[in-house]
Amino acid sequence: MIEVRHKKTQAVLLRMDAESLAGKKISGAKLRGANLSGADLSGANLVTTDLREADLRGANLSGATLNEASLRGANLKNATLESADCTSANLQDANLTGCNLSGAVLRYAVLAGSDLAGADLTGADLSMADLRASFHNCKARRADLRAADLTGADLVGADLSEADLTNAKLTGAKLVGAKMHGAIDAAGHRCGGAKMQKISRPWWRFW
Repeated sequence: MIEVRHKKTQAVLLRMDAESLAGKKISGAKLRGANLSGADLSGANLVTTDLREADLRGANLSGATLNEASLRGANLKNATLESADCTSANLQDANLTGCNLSGAVLRYAVLAGSDLAGADLTGADLSMADLRASFHNCKARRADLRAADLTGADLVGADLSEADLTNAKLTGAKLVGAKMHGAIDAAGHRCGGAKMQKISRPWWRFW
C-alpha cells in the first residue's frame, strides 16, 4: 500500500494498493503540496494532475506523461524527467535546478520564473514554450527552441550548441558566454562562432 501525504499537514492525498507508482495511472489526481521526494514515477500517467508546490526532489519521472499537468511552484531539484512528455504543462516558478530533462517534450509548456540552472535539456523539445526563466549553465545541446519565448532569459554560460532557435524571442536575453557553435539563430542562420557575447537587436518574428 502506498500513501502520498501532504508535505506539511501529513494529510493523505492519495492511497494506492501497489508497491510503486511507476507506470501507474494517476491522471487528474489532486496532489498539491504532496511529498513525493525520491518517488519512482517513471512511466506514470500524470495527465492534468495537480502537483502545485509538490516536493519532487530527486524523483524519477523518466518517460512519465505530464500533459497539461500543473507543477507551478513545485520543487524538482535533481529530479529525472528524461524523455517525459510535458506538453502544455505549467512549470511556472518551479525549481528545476540540476534536473535531467534530456529528450523531454515541453512544447507549449510554461516555465516563466522557473530556475533551470545546471539542468540537462539535451535534445529536448521546447518549441513554442514560455521560457522566460533562468538557464544559467544549463546544457541544451540540439534542443528545439523554435518560436520559444526567451525574453529576458538568463542563458549565461548555457550550452546551446546545435540548438534550433528559429523565430525564438530573445529580446533582453542574457547570452554572455553561451556556447552557440552550430546553433541556428532566430533569423534561421547557422552560427559559426563558439560563444555569444551580446544581443545586438531583437530577433522576434512570427512564422
